[in-house]
Amino acid sequence: MAQARKIATYVIVIFVLYTIVTSPDRAAQLVQVGFEGISIAAKAVGQFMTQLVK
Repeated sequence: MAQARKIATYVIVIFVLYTIVTSPDRAAQLVQVGFEGISIAAKAVGQFMTQLVK
């Protein structure tokens, strides 16, 4: 099981590096979208917690 996880990690890292090298603009857009999603989720959790306290 540990061997499969290690291989999967290597494959993902190689894919990410390949994507960045071949299409840096697209990779930057994907990272931006990911961070925007995290930001929206954090705001929603904050609003939820605020409503629980009230």
